[in-house]
This record gives sequence, C-alpha cells and structure tokens, in this order.
Amino acid sequence: MKVLLTLTDVEPAVRLNGMLERAGFETALVSPIDDVRAAIRRDSPDLVVLTGGLVDSGNVQLVRDLLWDGVAVVGLADIVDPALHDRLRAIGFVEVYAKPVDLDEVLAGIRRILDRRRLAIETGLIGESEAMREVLVKIEQMAPVSSTVLIEGESGTGKELVARALHRLSPRRSKPFIAVNIGALPETLLESELFGHEKGSFTGAAERRLGRFELANTGTLFLDEIGEAPKSTQVKLLRVLEQRELTRVGGTNAIKVDVRVVAATNRPLREEVEGGAFRTDLYYRLNVLSIYLPPLRERREDIPLLVEHFLRKYMVEMNKPVAGVTPESLDQLAAYSWPGNIRELENEVQRLVIQCDNEGFITPELLAPAVRKVEGLLGRVAPKKGTLKDMMEEVERWLLVEALREHGGNKTKTAETLGITREGLHKKLSKYGM
Repeated sequence: MKVLLTLTDVEPAVRLNGMLERAGFETALVSPIDDVRAAIRRDSPDLVVLTGGLVDSGNVQLVRDLLWDGVAVVGLADIVDPALHDRLRAIGFVEVYAKPVDLDEVLAGIRRILDRRRLAIETGLIGESEAMREVLVKIEQMAPVSSTVLIEGESGTGKELVARALHRLSPRRSKPFIAVNIGALPETLLESELFGHEKGSFTGAAERRLGRFELANTGTLFLDEIGEAPKSTQVKLLRVLEQRELTRVGGTNAIKVDVRVVAATNRPLREEVEGGAFRTDLYYRLNVLSIYLPPLRERREDIPLLVEHFLRKYMVEMNKPVAGVTPESLDQLAAYSWPGNIRELENEVQRLVIQCDNEGFITPELLAPAVRKVEGLLGRVAPKKGTLKDMMEEVERWLLVEALREHGGNKTKTAETLGITREGLHKKLSKYGM
C-alpha cells in the first residue's frame, strides 16, 4: 500500500515516513501543493497524509478531489476542537489527529483505514460514513470466530456482501461459501434444498442429493431472508444449529456438519418473534452476533463514493468514457431517499452511463424523474452555500420537522412515514437537538 506525506510540517512528516517504511509501506514525501498533485498522478497512493494547512483553500479542494478519486486523506492539525473536527470530516478527511501527534496512534490509524478500504474494495462495501465504519469494524471482529451472525437491513443494502466479507476474512476462507435465498424457494422444496434427500424419498427423487448444509460443510452457509422460513423448517434449522447434525429428507441417519451460519433478514425479526411468526429459540440461536446494515438514506455522505465506484465499474464494462457527474446532479443523487438502496443507486448509475454521451458529463436532465423531484426541495430548503453534508443535514432536519408536524408529534407514525425505525428517529432528533 502506498502512502504519500506532505512536508508542510517537516518533523512529524519525516518521523512518520520512517515508521511507515519500517512497517512495510511504500511512501513518498512531497511539497508544496502542486508537487502533491503531481506525485498523486505519478504514484497513485492509497492514502495521503496532510501535515498542516488543512483548511487552506488549496488543500480543501485537494481533499475533495481525492475523495472523488477514492483516495483516503488523514490530517495532522495544530488544534482539533469539536467544531473543527466536524468541519474537516465534512470536507472529506477520514481521520484527523491533533499535534503534538502520537505517531504510534497515527500509524495504527493508517493501518485501520487502509485495511477497511482494502476490505471495501474486495467486498464492494463502499463508504466512509460512521455507520459503515461500524459495520466494517464489526466484520473484522466477527470474522475470525464461528459464531452465528444475524444481518438485518432493508432490501438492496448489501447483506450478502457482508456475509461474503465475513467468510473471506475468516479461517474458513478456503472452504465453500454457499448462499440460499429462503424466500425464493417453495415450501415443498425448501427442506430438501437445505438438508438434502435420499433416493426415493418423494416422487422425482431419483437419486440421493446433498443439501446446502452438507455442501457448505467446513465453510459458511448464508441463509438470506430467514424470516420467510416456515415454522416446520424453523424447527429443523434449530436442531442443526444446536446439535450440529442433520437428517436428510427420507433418511434416518444423523449426519454431522461443521458449518458457520450467517442469516439475513429485511424485516425486523424481533417483531416477527413477538407476532408469533418466528420461533423465539431459533431467533436467539441466530442472533448470537448481529450486524445492522443501514439504508442509504441514513448514510448519504457515502453516496458520492458509491456513485464514483459504480461509474468506474460501468465505464469499464461498457468501454465508454464519461467525464464525470456535475455538482448539481450529485446533489440530487445525494438528496434522493433511495428506497431500493444501493441496488437502486447502482441501476441508476448504470442507466446514466448508457444514456450519457461519450466524454460527456452526467447532468440533472439525465436523472430518473423520481430523483429529479428533489431539485425543488433543495431549492426551498437547503442553504445556498455550504458543503454537501451541510445541505443534506438542512434538508433532513426540515423533513423531520414536517413529518412530526404532520403526525402531531407521534414518533411511531413519523418513523413509519420516513421509513426508519423509532430508534433511528430518536437518534436523528438528538443529532439536531430536537
């Protein structure tokens, strides 16, 4: 991994450069700002450390450009108070350290950032928001063990990507990863698919067939949409999780299996338990470890990174160069609620690449009608100046106020209207001092 450091503040830059080289990183020391841009074009670093002048206009623009290009930026600041820290994070700094810096802490932070970014590139889990950082940290913590994991999140948020990341970082990485969508299988075939069947066990069973549990033996089994499992299958799933053995349909022999189970649901499984649709004992067997994957509207600051990621992907796939996305288009993409989440955003970017002229910019008139509807709202509500984060927060605050007024302050109904949980609503109200 390559790290580029500016020589704005020579002493910490040189010392940190030596530590990084001893730790096995490729490094470069550069100054001033024009040399930084030239070095970035030449060396394509994975991370840049700015050692001073973080709010200088040139550096602010540089950080924003690097954010668009997918390069992480760390800053060393003379003073870091909460207001400055928030401002620097809004500009695009991934992390900021106050001087005099603890260089061991900075080195450890750079390792974490690059490990997360490597994981993001490998798995497609793109994002620098606090919500995605929490997800990536949990993946790193949970991957080495074999405990069952329950992933909760709306459709299109990337639950299978999380499951694959857990497998890829685990000691089982060289073993099978088997995925099965419970909701896509009819009840009559589900048990055979999961547990296998013996020859002649039912009409059409012309030979013995191994189920997904046996196919995933020593590896990972991903059970998507676990909330769709019928009660009869839930009982058998519970037995496999408790006893680590199964019996094929039509069979009598117990078969031992060593499988790590990762389950996912797009509905609140606890509510399914309370309503009697899902077994309590199975819920707790599945929910040993848990990961909540937030919807895109709860991590809007990741939208520019995702747009760039998908833009590059489809330009390569279609062999079609696109100059970029105009700021107005990016504002509207970031303001849209994305009910289909990342899957919907990816489809939108794919369509935009198809419709955009070669070497042209993606402009607002190319956006889907549903996305363009936010233009009027931005004009009425958002501040005329400020960062994208400032504008999005102003819009979000206005939407919260309007939704609360519409429902007479009823938080449950407000949360339902906004498509978030009551807990998520409380967090947002607290964030804006409401």
